[in-house]
Amino acid sequence: MEGKRYLVVTADDFGIGPETSRGILDLAARGRITASVLLVNSPHADSSVREWRLAGRPVELGWHPCLTLDAPVLPPQQVPSLVTADGRFPGLGRLMRRLWLQRIRPAEVEAEFEAQFHRFVDLVGAPPAVVNSHHHVQIFKIVGDVLRSVIGRTRPLPYLRRVREPWRTLRRVPGARAKRLFLSVLGGVESRRQSSHRLPGNDWLVGVTDPPFVSSRRFLTRWLAHVPGRIVELTCHPGHLDATLIGRDCAANDGQIERRVREFELLQQASFLDACRKAGFELIAPSQLARLRGAEERHAA
Repeated sequence: MEGKRYLVVTADDFGIGPETSRGILDLAARGRITASVLLVNSPHADSSVREWRLAGRPVELGWHPCLTLDAPVLPPQQVPSLVTADGRFPGLGRLMRRLWLQRIRPAEVEAEFEAQFHRFVDLVGAPPAVVNSHHHVQIFKIVGDVLRSVIGRTRPLPYLRRVREPWRTLRRVPGARAKRLFLSVLGGVESRRQSSHRLPGNDWLVGVTDPPFVSSRRFLTRWLAHVPGRIVELTCHPGHLDATLIGRDCAANDGQIERRVREFELLQQASFLDACRKAGFELIAPSQLARLRGAEERHAA
């Protein structure tokens, strides 16, 4: 690995809706992403995995643990601190309030994550090689502790996203800076915990922003030009226009659906691969990266 730079390109939210999943598979067929992560509690998860199989498994498919969208895998009465009155997960804001008020029971998070993990294995046929949480909820200690415990029993250990961004990109790349700073501060603490548990992961994460900034033709290339580090993950949310997301993941007029379409367009352009090459990046799947890091550590020992 010495002297090389590696880029993991992860399309989040596989299975959230049929057209989103189809867009991700289209990009995988073009070699523009190296991983995607499955929302196993989505009503579209099963059909999306079938499409992934029919397409020849063109991308490494991992697990996207979720506490903020749709309903839990377990019956709601088994995880009452995690759900609202209608038996569904709360949005991110309400989950954060419950965490800060210590109204979330860690045992219920563990039970739900165990159920989601086993649901993933049932759908895909093997444990996940890559894991990252929906809305980055792993940065909250209760959630991060549980997630590390659940996946820490898997061998080989999966690649776990580290949610931290370098100051260089925070300064030089516009868009959602307050959110990115918040994620980096809490995510940096959680990243150190992940390292202490020897979980493979990235040096830096880029790509977090809000819908208006995705409209720039330089949205992706700017990140790649400014990010340091040997191992970088680019998080993205591409897809085709998907009306099933309205009322679940977004509103009809908040720009989130259009953002997915725009990210799809940017990722399929030749300028994206050109920017990767110019920055010295080699695209890599998370499981390959984990094997390379393991070999490097054995060589160093």
